[in-house]
Amino acid sequence: MEESFRNKSTNEEIRQRFDNDVDRFSNLETGQQSTIDAPISLELISDAAKIVNSAATNLLDIGCGAGNYTLRMLAKLPGLNCTLIDLSKPMLDKACSRVQEMTSGNLNAMQGDIRTINLPSAHYDVILAGAVLHHLRGDDDWRLVFEKIYHSLREGGSFWISDLVTHSSEKVSALFQARYGAYLAGIGGTDYRDNVFSYIEKEDSPRPLTFQLDLLKEVGFRHVEVLHKNSCFAAFGGIK
Repeated sequence: MEESFRNKSTNEEIRQRFDNDVDRFSNLETGQQSTIDAPISLELISDAAKIVNSAATNLLDIGCGAGNYTLRMLAKLPGLNCTLIDLSKPMLDKACSRVQEMTSGNLNAMQGDIRTINLPSAHYDVILAGAVLHHLRGDDDWRLVFEKIYHSLREGGSFWISDLVTHSSEKVSALFQARYGAYLAGIGGTDYRDNVFSYIEKEDSPRPLTFQLDLLKEVGFRHVEVLHKNSCFAAFGGIK
């Protein structure tokens, strides 16, 4: 592991945290409270996926959590075959129970890490990654995952990301860190702010939006789109 990531949480530590937080993440308002504009990003991503892939049949949700993104996608494109991936078995079970009630399509659940799970080639029409890619570590991880996702999409398929991002400039990063801290303190007080910053420092390793947009282009996506950005959060994606 690269030295800068040596003290970051392991997959097992991340899994345990999410195993114990299923109920909170089943509700977008509580599960994504620390995420600025989470409802807006979810709407924009599901709208973009619908308009780009209106005839979609196969959906993949990476780091599906309790299934919020898939459920919103099904509200706009009913009957999708859904594949759900998550590290946490309790989270995956919750997502499956909720999604099964909302689709007449096939449901496939895979517990594990997107870096090691095998995906079929040219199979999915839409791939979603909501608040999960910030757990990737070194450049090799990022390229591996983006290439894997690209190859698992059908021609014309789309990949949509909503996530915590950083900034290339240290001064700009400091600006948005301060703004994010003020947002967190405003909704939960300084103790809440410090707690969120603490687990981000321990668990997450986000990358700049520009890094991810460049990587989408490098692995082959024809079109790269930014749907929304506010402070340290962005919604964006690519079309194969």
